[in-house]
Amino acid sequence: MNIGSLSLKNTGILAPLAGITNFPFRILVREFGCALAFTEMISVNGLVRESDRTFRYLDTSSADKPFGVQIFGSDPDMCAEAARTVAERGADLIDINMGCPARKVVKTGAGAALMKNPPRARMIMESVRKAVSLPLTVKMRSGWDRDCANAVELAKMAEDCGCDAVIVHPRTAQQGFSGKADWAVIGQVKASVKIPIIGNGDIVAPEDAVRMRNMTNCDAVMVGRGALGNPMIFRGMASLFAGLPVPPALSIREREALIIRHLDMELAYEGETIGMKTFRKHLLWYTKGLPGGARLRNALGAMKKKEAMLNELHGFLDALSRNEV
Repeated sequence: MNIGSLSLKNTGILAPLAGITNFPFRILVREFGCALAFTEMISVNGLVRESDRTFRYLDTSSADKPFGVQIFGSDPDMCAEAARTVAERGADLIDINMGCPARKVVKTGAGAALMKNPPRARMIMESVRKAVSLPLTVKMRSGWDRDCANAVELAKMAEDCGCDAVIVHPRTAQQGFSGKADWAVIGQVKASVKIPIIGNGDIVAPEDAVRMRNMTNCDAVMVGRGALGNPMIFRGMASLFAGLPVPPALSIREREALIIRHLDMELAYEGETIGMKTFRKHLLWYTKGLPGGARLRNALGAMKKKEAMLNELHGFLDALSRNEV
């Protein structure tokens, strides 16, 4: 698949996820076949102010390619300046966030609020397109609410502004992440434009990605929450799209090795004090659904040292592995 001048090895893409898609996590999902991974959304205000904290979101390496950066803002000139900064710092693709429903984002006129303000959305897309030659995408919802379901209109606008692809999460902004994603909206958008359309929403297993492709004719599938504790989903998607069976699920021992590798990467990047805190949410996801997982998470939540946590985790998984068929 191509997005503008960017060629992807397959059609599995990691969504921007606030507090999740940091440098270590992006490296990890790429090892399982993710073709394109995004930073979490980055404020154009922080980029223009040259905030060190904001710039840290742009940490990357040669193993983190192709590197997608998502920006959000409501001022066209600032969005353009931020895009130039991102391009200078190694981005391979820039995405404009027009779908975030978070109150702190929407109240500034950014994110999903732009779906209520098509003239401003157009100005932002045009300004960013003029500022950079990198592949440019826009991530949007189906609309602000059921009475303002204008994804088709805005996708046509994005194409007219020179965007190279559109990412559609077919829930309204007012839905947040509740209810069910209406994949039919992705198909409607796909039928209305010539540029690639990337579908997003309710992908929790490789088979879901195939169903979305078949139902909507979308060009690629983006995975968000379905990748939490499950980076293996990208390997399964790549196999199915290549006409191959889904690889076997990880054994308990393989799962333990994956958790340890991810933890080591997080600690190396964040340092032990912060890394132990930021990794706890991943432990919840990695152990979700395992027998006795809730008790394990309660025990691990009180631990601040890596060695103690790994010993507790190993004992738990060792007991499970003895019962594994």
